[in-house]
Amino acid sequence: MSDVYIPPSEHPRIVLIGAGFAGLYFAKKLRNKPFQVVLIDKNNFHQFQPLFYQVATSGLEPDAITFSVRKIFRNCTNVIFRMADVQRIDTEGQTLETDIGTIDYDYLVLATGATNNFYGMDDVEAHSMGFKSIQESLDIRSLVLQNLEKAANTSDLAKKERLTNIVIVGGGPAGVEMAGAFAEFHKFNFRGDYHDIDPGLFKVFLIEAGPSLLPAMSKKSSKSALNVLERLGVHVHLNTAVEGYDGQEVRLGDTRIASESLIWTAGIKAQYPFGLERAAVARGHRLTTDQFNKVQGYTNIYAIGDVAYMETQAWPDGHPQVAPAAIQHGEHLAKNLLIGDPARWKPFKYFDKGALATIGKKRAVMDVGKAHAKGFIGWFIWATVHLFSISGFKNRLRVGVNWINSYFSYDKRNRLIIRKYEKEGVK
Repeated sequence: MSDVYIPPSEHPRIVLIGAGFAGLYFAKKLRNKPFQVVLIDKNNFHQFQPLFYQVATSGLEPDAITFSVRKIFRNCTNVIFRMADVQRIDTEGQTLETDIGTIDYDYLVLATGATNNFYGMDDVEAHSMGFKSIQESLDIRSLVLQNLEKAANTSDLAKKERLTNIVIVGGGPAGVEMAGAFAEFHKFNFRGDYHDIDPGLFKVFLIEAGPSLLPAMSKKSSKSALNVLERLGVHVHLNTAVEGYDGQEVRLGDTRIASESLIWTAGIKAQYPFGLERAAVARGHRLTTDQFNKVQGYTNIYAIGDVAYMETQAWPDGHPQVAPAAIQHGEHLAKNLLIGDPARWKPFKYFDKGALATIGKKRAVMDVGKAHAKGFIGWFIWATVHLFSISGFKNRLRVGVNWINSYFSYDKRNRLIIRKYEKEGVK
């Protein structure tokens, strides 16, 4: 395959794979600096992952939380974007094999993020809905709305139940936020939109294998989240593991839940192209790095964000796979590269900014150090932090206006099947 055309440059070439939080903030720090940055991603946009659940539950349209990579770097001549899927890394030849050709690099930065982890359960992977991209979020919305249309068009009670039950697996922030949003959809929108379906049939189940929700947060926040969800009518199952799913029935030990909508938020694993030594792979399929984000066994390959596994005394299990850690990784590595001499580089130190999770409108939980907040105060802080984290004034304005409307009316105006979803192998 021929080489990908990259404009010539007198500066060292950094090839950056991934336009997520880590990659985006890394590239931003190197705008108009003495490096040529070749940014590669299979999509031509950055995705704001913390709000995927709002797309899935009809709260926002996809274009409100996706941002053109080319527009972000429109006046930046040293950042070159190529939309491609990287298939293999040739570490000896310092080249990448992609679906559009080969690309040479002087430095390689992996910001490839993570994907869904189904823990070897092939049937669950085949039939459930993942939740790691804007495309998957839109698929979830389409599937749920399509199933409700099917439920309205059948008199078979067992089939209605199967079509209206929504099962969410994973009690972390993504699962809790989605469960709360679907519960509010049922409470405030379902009865009016689907008056020909018994509202008692629509049930939201949240399944968590551990003893509590939001395990990375405080016990106080965990308990608060559980109380709010139960008041909203969510059926929460703790200490319960999914054992199988055939597309119509979820197996939970001796318990069965009839459902054609299983949404998987229970785990992730790092992803990156083939070609790296297995010795560098750590838990969660992440790449072991030193305190400067350099991948173990290599001199010019770095990993940042969810894909990086950096053990420190303060973080013996690596840094959390969350946006703040990814952003800090990206910015810190860029600063070190600008220093030049590796002997002068500064080791990475993660600053934990706390944790937030929203549970429907007007309710959220927050942990910052020993401080905790919940209810409206927690929600207001959550909304402010996320709103100002979104790229672009127009996008912030759109999301803000949408939230204000939803706050007062609870109206999810985006209950639209933009594109029909069909499971693979099912017509």
